[in-house]
Amino acid sequence: MRQNLKRAKVLVIDDNADHWMLIKKAMQHCLPEVTLVHVSSVQETLELLQEWNTQEWELPQLILQDLYLPTREAGWQLLAQIKTMSTSVSRIPLIMFSSSNDHLDIEEAYHAGVSSYLIKPVDYADWVAYFNELRAYWWETVTLPPVQFTIY
Repeated sequence: MRQNLKRAKVLVIDDNADHWMLIKKAMQHCLPEVTLVHVSSVQETLELLQEWNTQEWELPQLILQDLYLPTREAGWQLLAQIKTMSTSVSRIPLIMFSSSNDHLDIEEAYHAGVSSYLIKPVDYADWVAYFNELRAYWWETVTLPPVQFTIY
């Protein structure tokens, strides 16, 4: 098993309960060894990341963030806040996903520092295809940086 899958964790930030159920089911099918942590609000996300920042062994290897939380502005603000956190948090690869295929959203996401931008699929089969690709790339191809603990 590749090093990336050892104690692997993904933080999923999505305020849509229906999307979360599709994401959860598809990810459990494609990445059964990954622990999923779901949050549905900006505040909940920031509190969890702050807590994990002092417990670095809890940090996820990947963050999936919806753009609309529930508004587009809230999604951009959250992304900006994550990118200004400590390097142990801000360097976690972040994949922005959204129903928006507006080229300005896509450009702004990459300019703001996302690792990838995905347009949300509409059905379960497409979610499974996305997460099979995610597994192949993020978990089986790239080498992710190891978590490095900070002594306070």
